[in-house]
Amino acid sequence: MIIVMKKNCTRDHVENIIQLLKEYGLGANLSTGSQTTIIGVLGDKTKLSDANLELMDGVEKCVPIMHSYKLASRDMVPEGRTVRVGNVTFGAKKVVMIAGPCAVENQEQILKAAEGVKAVGAALLRGGAYKPRTSPYSFQGTEEEGLKMLRRAGDETGLPVVSEVTDHEQLAFAEQYCDMFQIGARNMQNFRLLREVGRTGVPVLLKRGIASTVEEWLDAAEYIMSEGNCGVVLCERGIRTFETATRNTLDVSAVPVVRERSSLPIIVDPSHAAGKAAYVEPLALAGVAAGADGLIVEVHPNPKQALSDAAQQLTVDAYASLFHKAAEVARAVGREI
Repeated sequence: MIIVMKKNCTRDHVENIIQLLKEYGLGANLSTGSQTTIIGVLGDKTKLSDANLELMDGVEKCVPIMHSYKLASRDMVPEGRTVRVGNVTFGAKKVVMIAGPCAVENQEQILKAAEGVKAVGAALLRGGAYKPRTSPYSFQGTEEEGLKMLRRAGDETGLPVVSEVTDHEQLAFAEQYCDMFQIGARNMQNFRLLREVGRTGVPVLLKRGIASTVEEWLDAAEYIMSEGNCGVVLCERGIRTFETATRNTLDVSAVPVVRERSSLPIIVDPSHAAGKAAYVEPLALAGVAAGADGLIVEVHPNPKQALSDAAQQLTVDAYASLFHKAAEVARAVGREI
């Protein structure tokens, strides 16, 4: 349930509501927008059956939230949330560009990639250190040393860094090196990991599971947010369908659906959807046209030598082409990069 306050409500009116909720053993999430102040009720609202909230000073109305996800819903923050990562803001007017290799292989490789994508205009550097792979015989990543190399590359280029964590036991170490944690598709419903990531307070890039509905995806975000971390950015990276022409099927429709139902920013990963470099650019442009708040693209200094996902990684020159076209599409839909 949300409590919508009157436009002329005072700070005391708001504090009185929050205090009452605490007395009933409930939490409160305060959202103060330019037009409306909303208090989200966290917990079992049936405890309020004998409380006449709508009669309290400053209250305009009480509105039930029917979704299982409360904090992630658009009802809670009608104007939408923004997420700050370093000097970059997701959910504002700008389309945030994230780029870098699938995996951190060595210091020279990640630094070249960082310098290349920075020169093009990327705002964040991505690079996998822990690599959950389908086959146990595939390259599994450089792990802790990889995070150190990623951090050095980020510091040298001035780019905030995002990297995947796959286990809650990695968080204490990874927190020292990452500006943003990525939760991959395979771990979208790893609820222990989601809760622990929520407790760190580090911004989170939450990828959609390969066979998950939008509602399940938003429920996963709710796990993170329920621990006090509302810095969640959603990432559509393609879902598994009957089609085999691409690695996954990019669900472009998820972008407007999420923007309608959720207050969280949403970006698109065309690389994992495509599985082939030739398809990455058109899928990226479709994502921007649909209203995505950003793109995360795999870029490698020499894709042919990549230790993982070589077929879908772009060269720096190919990324530059994508970047400039994405900027044109962004302008066409009233955004900018």
